[in-house]
Amino acid sequence: MQRPEPLIRIDRVSKTFGAHRAVDDVSLDLEPGAFLCLLGPSGCGKSTLLRLVAGFESPDAGRILIDGADVTGLPPHRRPVNMMFQSYALFPHMSVARNVAYGLQGLGLGRAQIAERVAALLRLVRLDGFAERRPDRLSGGQRQRVALARALAREPRVLLLDEPLGALDRALREETQGELRALQRRLSTAFVVVTHDAAEAMTLADRIGVMDRGRLVQTGGAADLYERPASRYVAGLLGDVNLIEGRLAGSEGGGRVTVETGFGPLAAAAPEASLDPGAPVVVAVRPERVALLPGSGQGPEGVVADQTYLGDRIRRQVRMRDGTLLRVTGPVSADPGPSPGAAVRLVIPPEAARVLAP
Repeated sequence: MQRPEPLIRIDRVSKTFGAHRAVDDVSLDLEPGAFLCLLGPSGCGKSTLLRLVAGFESPDAGRILIDGADVTGLPPHRRPVNMMFQSYALFPHMSVARNVAYGLQGLGLGRAQIAERVAALLRLVRLDGFAERRPDRLSGGQRQRVALARALAREPRVLLLDEPLGALDRALREETQGELRALQRRLSTAFVVVTHDAAEAMTLADRIGVMDRGRLVQTGGAADLYERPASRYVAGLLGDVNLIEGRLAGSEGGGRVTVETGFGPLAAAAPEASLDPGAPVVVAVRPERVALLPGSGQGPEGVVADQTYLGDRIRRQVRMRDGTLLRVTGPVSADPGPSPGAAVRLVIPPEAARVLAP
């Protein structure tokens, strides 16, 4: 099946501010109706990339195409995109309805048409009945939905959202994530969301683009990036992970290799990149993929150094014979499991151990 033409094509785009290269040779395609999250810490370039697509910044190099047309030199109002800012930027002296209607200015609509469109948008974001309220009489989640309705008013092909849930508390943020995802599924609009929260990106997006120091270092679905990170940076960004240093000993066949670590040999999935025997590597292992068995035997051995009860799971730290501390997370069960001081051996499935270049 032939893939659809990209709605947005970012072609080798770079942007520099003084001596700082905020976006460095980034290329990315966005399909129609997609939900993409740009993920990374503050200063990695994700918001600058969003502003380049919106037209609020101009690239120093590269092109941006929307529906096949080069929009690199076009101002924001001439691009079929709209941007919702982290602050929401609502007008405090205007009612909810007037804030939403503001996004319809310049479309040549009559009063009745505007009123009908505003009412439909407020129903869409579940704020019908709030039309005459002012922003200071709304909750944080309600203000976020007003800003979303205003951003959708002009029916953009792409909606750009810069940390849209950052101002909400945890419970409201989780509730609004579900609403945002459901809304995007009902519309034909593609969403691009900037966030520094990996859990938020994994909850919202069909596809995640991970950025580091201006570069796009890996893209893919949440499961792909979580299970098969391309680097220790990506592995650490997308959740808790054990990073074990060692040297590649050789191939076992069957898509497996052996890595010599400070606490003994470790079987792992063969890396995608070709590495020579003896090369320094890092093995990434998620804590929930490790099982603990009592006593000694076949497999890496250690002693439980600490444990923490987390409600639905227990996190243990196991000190290996070379002093390495590994985190192991498991569900709470009737069997209390090994307590601090207990000797244990670790069972790590080779497919759960990813070999990364250091």
